[in-house]
Amino acid sequence: MDLVLLSVLVGLLAIAYAGVMAALLLRRKVENERMRELSGLIQKGAITFLSQEYRIIVVYAVIVSAVLTFINPGTAASFLAGGFCSALAGNIGMRVATKSNARTTEASKRSIGDGLRVAFSSGLVMGMCVVGLGLLGLGSVYLLARDVDIAVGFGFGASSIALFARVGGGIYTKSADMGADLVGKVEKGIPEDDPRNPAVIADNVGDNVGDVAGMGADLFESYVGSIIGAITIGVALGAEYVSLPFLYAAAGIVCSIAGSLLVRGGRKADIGALHSAMNRGIFTAAALTSVLALLITHWLIGSVEPFYPFLSGIVAGIVVGLTAEYYTENRFRPTIAIAEAAKTGAATNILAGFSTGMMSVFVPVVVICASILAAYHYQGLYGIGIAGVGMLSTLGITLAADCYGPVADNAAGIAEMTGAGEEVRNRTEKLDAVGNTTAAIGKGFAIGSAALTALALFAAYVHTMENRGFQMNLALTDPNVVAGIFLGGALPFLFCALTMMAVSRGAYMMVEEVRRQFRDPEI
Repeated sequence: MDLVLLSVLVGLLAIAYAGVMAALLLRRKVENERMRELSGLIQKGAITFLSQEYRIIVVYAVIVSAVLTFINPGTAASFLAGGFCSALAGNIGMRVATKSNARTTEASKRSIGDGLRVAFSSGLVMGMCVVGLGLLGLGSVYLLARDVDIAVGFGFGASSIALFARVGGGIYTKSADMGADLVGKVEKGIPEDDPRNPAVIADNVGDNVGDVAGMGADLFESYVGSIIGAITIGVALGAEYVSLPFLYAAAGIVCSIAGSLLVRGGRKADIGALHSAMNRGIFTAAALTSVLALLITHWLIGSVEPFYPFLSGIVAGIVVGLTAEYYTENRFRPTIAIAEAAKTGAATNILAGFSTGMMSVFVPVVVICASILAAYHYQGLYGIGIAGVGMLSTLGITLAADCYGPVADNAAGIAEMTGAGEEVRNRTEKLDAVGNTTAAIGKGFAIGSAALTALALFAAYVHTMENRGFQMNLALTDPNVVAGIFLGGALPFLFCALTMMAVSRGAYMMVEEVRRQFRDPEI
């Protein structure tokens, strides 16, 4: 059997597992009519946003694919396939997430462990859809074309969806969040998720479009991009080096499914126990993937050297996650210090938070640099691509933990809006607190994996151009290179400024609308 075909079958397994989890979730009944109503409103808002977003994406995709058709029709078809798979994964994941929020609240009536199981299972649907459709789509494109250049189009399509979904969803999320909090909590002095606040539903919608669909598209792009970078360089080394990244990804899917079975919370678990349950599943998946990857490498290559870059990527991903957890979980010193700084006013609170955030960057950067150097030492540019594959190999369960957060947040909001019992609200608040940390871990993981993937793709580009006779001169003594470095360094600031300006405009309109509704005596 073709080894790439084997990975495609594992991708189908992931999609089937996601389908089973979704079916089990949807079998759960929500007894409270008000909970069903609120969940329906959140889902309707999220689907409306996605529909508007996809209309714009379709226009963009048609224009780009038309241009690509003149260059290479195969690449154009691959581009559309990548965009479709990414959009489909995000759509399925978000639909299940918006149907699971009230079910999480309902499950929390029985126990906090049951609430954890429902919310995490919802995230697992998203995680398995992303890795399953990513591996199925990319593997199928490569099997049909047997051309890495055409497979690159798949990554280009995924990147296009990620740009719209991540940025567009993020702008909506933060605009709604600021509008709800500034008027409701600051001006009117009412609690968060109070049903009297007109922006509460929009805030809950934002959690889904930004942190489920947006994050899923972001990591889908990194996932397929890391594999594309590795196989582009691997072509020159032999067929087994092309198959290896696909098999590593397949191993990660199987082990993520195994690890997910261990994410269970007790009936009276505290926040620490809930975190431990999440980590138990993620660490088990990483350990099993490492063992399986070692066996695959020895069997396929006859040497374990390619395994070391893979292992460096897995370790880097774990350390980045643990660092984010340390700086964001309320049990540890950084968040406690930020809370203490609030005693002396907003200014010292902002300074403490900003400085802590800047401090948190150092360890992940050092770890990623170490991973890059180790990978290059063992396998050169190919090793860098494999390190990216390693970091993202357990994406199925890592993304599940991240997408758990918005579902738990929505569940806490629904519990508050429906006036659920104090014990239920306490349970959903604990689940939400864990979700805040897993969301921070997910963002750190997304950025770290994007860095490795970008470097792998750049290495693949350099490798391809040199094989075609172009000499890549990247010396710092070349003024063109220096100018490029400065421009590249400036672009993130420009992009962030434009994004923040968009959030500011959206938040302004949201605040004005919420104020208008508070003033209207008929509402």
